[in-house]
Amino acid sequence: MSSADEALGRAEDLLARLNQKREELEQLAKADDIDGDAAVDLIADLADLARQIEAELTRARTIADADG
Repeated sequence: MSSADEALGRAEDLLARLNQKREELEQLAKADDIDGDAAVDLIADLADLARQIEAELTRARTIADADG
């Protein structure tokens, strides 16, 4: 497996985690008594995961471009 493939694999794993957090946020939004602190924490987690995904995709693209 190439380094680019490994980076893409990590991005896919992170995307799965992001989708899980998104589902948690959707469930929280459906609650009658919304926990604002929990919502903020989930949104922060989503932003962090999105940044990590972007970094892995950038890494994969850089590696692929270098390999020609």
